[in-house]
Amino acid sequence: MQDTQLLNEGLALMGLGMGFVFVFLTVLVITTTLMSRVIGRYFPEPAPPGPPSVAGRSTPTRDEDVMAAISVAVHRHRQRHRR
Repeated sequence: MQDTQLLNEGLALMGLGMGFVFVFLTVLVITTTLMSRVIGRYFPEPAPPGPPSVAGRSTPTRDEDVMAAISVAVHRHRQRHRR
């Protein structure tokens, strides 16, 4: 067998293998996308429950507590690291 013939057979085998992998991955992506759409259509996620509303709430919410803590930390950092 000549070197060029052996090289041609190797390239053909490589192309065939890469073609099969490409086709398999394409089919995999298509089927995954279709399954995702079917599941989303027939089994939608339930709406998350809203936060409980309490009339006349006197205590600050968690977000306000976090914002206050961040503000204090930034203020202290700026006081300690003045230029």
